[in-house]
Amino acid sequence: MRVLVVGSGGREHALAWKINASPRVSEVLVCPGNPGMRNVARIVPGEISPRDLLDLARQEGIDFTVVGPESPLVEGIVDVFKKDGRRIFGASRATARLEGSKAYAKGFMVRHGIPTAKHEIFSDPIAANIYIDSIDAPIVVKDSGLASGKGVTIAKTNVEAQLAVKSLFEKGPRTIVIEEFLEGQEVSLHLLSDGTSYRILTVAQDYKQAYDNDLGPMTGGMGAVAPVDLLSGGKLQEVEQSIVRPTLEACKVDGMPFRGVMFIGLMVGAKGVKVLEYNVRFGDPETQVLCPLLKSDLLPLLEASADGDLAEIDLQWSSEFAACVVMAAPGYPGKYKTKIPIKIPKDLSEEALIFHAGTDEILGSPVSAGGRVINVVFRAPSLEEAVIGAYASVKRIQFPGAHYRTDIGGRLRGV
Repeated sequence: MRVLVVGSGGREHALAWKINASPRVSEVLVCPGNPGMRNVARIVPGEISPRDLLDLARQEGIDFTVVGPESPLVEGIVDVFKKDGRRIFGASRATARLEGSKAYAKGFMVRHGIPTAKHEIFSDPIAANIYIDSIDAPIVVKDSGLASGKGVTIAKTNVEAQLAVKSLFEKGPRTIVIEEFLEGQEVSLHLLSDGTSYRILTVAQDYKQAYDNDLGPMTGGMGAVAPVDLLSGGKLQEVEQSIVRPTLEACKVDGMPFRGVMFIGLMVGAKGVKVLEYNVRFGDPETQVLCPLLKSDLLPLLEASADGDLAEIDLQWSSEFAACVVMAAPGYPGKYKTKIPIKIPKDLSEEALIFHAGTDEILGSPVSAGGRVINVVFRAPSLEEAVIGAYASVKRIQFPGAHYRTDIGGRLRGV
């Protein structure tokens, strides 16, 4: 079986690594990929528009396609492939609006009674600033459209919120969401759905802000850990009843049964659990800790979600923990350097995994080529050991000036 993975980051490297381990797979192709993925897949440089990818699938005789990033899903790649009779894992164009437009997602939640933060939606900066003057900080300002995880500002003052509004509208006309700040711990809940049945994956937590102690601007994600027990003691069952099932049922009611993976960002606070956002793809870097912990073959799970057979599938998880530390380029998430030589020791622990994100090659040696460059993952019997192992591996990698957080897992470990 020949499988195409769409994307080029650490998430796609982890997916390709896990899919390549399936005994049913003869070859994994990744488009556009990066050179660091060559240990598990054939890299096919190219555009990731739905039409270009369809042409590639035809030329290569692809049996099954797995979409990593959100942009092709929002552009309707699943609809295009299905119209051509091709099997593909991912959300339809209709359901991808849940991620493609935060304003649409908020309206969806309000219509269907799904708990979320109080909010208002604006397309006029003057009206937005007047509203900000009427509420108390902290205030969350979000770009409604896709922003690769960077379109959110948690403003500690009203003035900071208004500056965030100004910055967004300077980029051109747009819709923004202004919402109340929710206190608590954020968790990443992934579930696979075939439109009728669903399976919840182990719960993860990511670290979005650039600097230690959750300071600085939002990024695509600086690290993740799994599993986390923030939904233990019956909370997960409550989340299923108040959020997961109502969301999937609402998709049906709205004429768009959900197939694919839904990643729900949740805030677990003293007043209950609320939805921060919907994502219609695997999280990055959450995927980098989920895949190593999944004992089951990933491919049949993805196929069952796409084909409507998920009710017959059981998931088996390792009893271990995993921690991921993202090594980013100097200057990230602002202007960053590229083409920095990277040396990764060949004798890292067997429990260490390296997933490449923003890397390239010069004369056969890896160099940096993006903001988030390398994902260092470590598996261990405890969270503490996983975190210690990940950082020990980071310190052995030669990547001059690399920026990384030193407190991944700290919210759970009391660091």
